[in-house]
Amino acid sequence: MAAGHAALVRVVRDEGRRVLATLIRTVGDWQVAEDAVADAVERALATWPRTGVPEQPRAWLIVTAKRCAVDLLRREHRRAEKEASAMELLPPPGDRDVDTIDDDLLRLVFTCCHPAIEPAAQVALALRTLCGLGTEEVARALLVGEATMSKRITRAKQKIARAAIPYRVPDAHELPDRLLGVAATVYFLFNEGYSATSGDAPLRGELAEEAVRLARLVHDLLPDEPTAMGLLALLLLQHSRRDARVDAGGRPVLLADQDRTRWDRAQIVEAVALVGRGLRRCPDRPDPYLTQAAIAACHALAPNAGATDWDAIVSWYDVLLTVRDGPVERLNRAVAIGERDGPGAGLEAVDAVEGLDHYAPWLASRAVLLARLGRADDADDAFDRAISAEANAARREDLRRRRRRARDVGDVAPT
Repeated sequence: MAAGHAALVRVVRDEGRRVLATLIRTVGDWQVAEDAVADAVERALATWPRTGVPEQPRAWLIVTAKRCAVDLLRREHRRAEKEASAMELLPPPGDRDVDTIDDDLLRLVFTCCHPAIEPAAQVALALRTLCGLGTEEVARALLVGEATMSKRITRAKQKIARAAIPYRVPDAHELPDRLLGVAATVYFLFNEGYSATSGDAPLRGELAEEAVRLARLVHDLLPDEPTAMGLLALLLLQHSRRDARVDAGGRPVLLADQDRTRWDRAQIVEAVALVGRGLRRCPDRPDPYLTQAAIAACHALAPNAGATDWDAIVSWYDVLLTVRDGPVERLNRAVAIGERDGPGAGLEAVDAVEGLDHYAPWLASRAVLLARLGRADDADDAFDRAISAEANAARREDLRRRRRRARDVGDVAPT
């Protein structure tokens, strides 16, 4: 029963962001749309266990949410001029309003990333809306306090309403000004699918697929932009490993232990070609996404873990730090240092990274390096802290397993 309910919740959650994208377009009011979708989700969770999941769950949620929106507009007497047109939100019988949903998601990304919204709030609002993450989860993903994040999201919604920011894909001449925000949004959307911040499963494959699709659309809109090339390449390279990243029991599989015959070679070939074209377009100042894609390509092209070119990976991280010098980037470089130069050098590099004292991957990296150095008690303590900081149940259990075998085997490679 619990497993069935969890599966039902996943269906509603995954469909909910698409439904919200459509409601924001049709209602024209972000808060009304969010409230209506919340009501529709509540009804689904109360109804579907008795009646079964509809053949078209998204269509069911859209119709129900639109009806809820009509009720909200009437009940609250908001925007009286919309009262007469509210009934138009209800689709005619048989109209599932599904065909426009994909475009609605892209419109929503561009709306969140309008230049009038402060950059720090753009990605936060998109993660809150597109990923369905709670404010606490968004704050954790962006390494910001929850109260600060809540204010950012609220201000962004208010800005969209006050400035009447249009809900559309901008014209061609406007696209470059939106690209960095859109790329960051799609990147973080993918990250939530690639490594879920909370919940029971280590990844959300459907969300990662959505991010790859959006990255393709962005590349189609701006085919000659290095950022668009790098974003798509990076996502393809990371997503190419999806089938090998969890075992039959749904547990995370370390990169070094993955069955590389299960990697998607077609995606890797496409991505490597994009990296080559993109790097030729920005020889003086490499794009951050292209640089990360080059790092991912080093892993993808190695026939086995032992053949990984860690010299090249560290060098690419050195390049990345010249264009994006953040604590997470420094942590990833430190992990690579540990692979190339040994656990002592790796631990020194990890400990030099500031600002990640409560970040689970930083704590886990320290734990594994300490175990490799034979510092068992320190490693146990570091594993305890990493487990406490990790919000995802599958990764918490994985850390427990790694702690149990840490005295005999070390494994610092990323998943």
